[in-house]
Amino acid sequence: MFAVYAQSFNAKDPIEGLVIGEQPEPEVPDGWTTVTVEAASINHHDVWSLRGVGLREEQLPMILGCDAAGHDEDGNEVVVHAVINDPAWTGDEIHDTKRSLLSERFPGTFAEKVAVPRANLIPKPADLSFAEAACLPTAWLTAYRMLFTKSGLQPGDTVLVQGAGGGVATALIVLARAAGLTVWTTSRDEDKRARALGLGAHEAFEFGARLPRLADAVMETVGAATWSHSVKSLRPGGSVVLSGTTSGPNPENAELMRIFFQEKNVVGSTMGTRAELGKLVAFLAATGVRPLIDRELPMDQAAEGIAAVAAGDVFGKIVLTR
Repeated sequence: MFAVYAQSFNAKDPIEGLVIGEQPEPEVPDGWTTVTVEAASINHHDVWSLRGVGLREEQLPMILGCDAAGHDEDGNEVVVHAVINDPAWTGDEIHDTKRSLLSERFPGTFAEKVAVPRANLIPKPADLSFAEAACLPTAWLTAYRMLFTKSGLQPGDTVLVQGAGGGVATALIVLARAAGLTVWTTSRDEDKRARALGLGAHEAFEFGARLPRLADAVMETVGAATWSHSVKSLRPGGSVVLSGTTSGPNPENAELMRIFFQEKNVVGSTMGTRAELGKLVAFLAATGVRPLIDRELPMDQAAEGIAAVAAGDVFGKIVLTR
């Protein structure tokens, strides 16, 4: 079957190891099923995979892609939850230390078909396109868990979203505004700041800018480049919710004294559960909110999309379609 996969690793030029070609159809263990993929979105995870982060040489070739929407074996329109748990696990799927994502231990979604546990399928609302639905399982679900499970925010509170532009950040802005929060965001790019205001942010600032007041929570996906500003911009007792480090994991100043003296919380957040994905889909249906798509590309142009994500040349999600 047609597939987009990692054949080799290159930390400096991830596209070098990308191959667009043929791979065997997926194996289907007991309790699993297949989905015919109609759309799949690109994540930073795909870039890291091509750089050799989270994969070993012996796992290659590995079909890339975490997110997908398509048709199940009965023709139903579905969204795929990307987290694969140990069969014996019964708690919060994200707390399973043996969990993985599609394209880590099992082939991913950049292909004609993907195999997943039956329990990982969520019905797709008819008024949500396949491209929109394919944005949800990683970036939008990550944003949903950060805002509604981890942050402690209430309607009327103020949230700072660092780094407007990427899939998670744009999702945070849209979801936070729809939930009745005051939304601030930052970007070094003037055009992205303007576009963030168009998405619903109340104010947009340059990286490191002094804010009008301290935020109730900060959504942090950038890492080293914004960490100090995130901690300084947070009110005492508030929470920095951290789900990524696209600029690196080692800030020059961890702000430890400020964190303990002002009792600021640092909260880790990763992906989301199947139940949260279902709630996210319901939230979109109830509010009319839709994922922001930077561009749609045919799946055979995956290299262009992955290169854009690696370079940060996106505002929203890049979706691959068949």
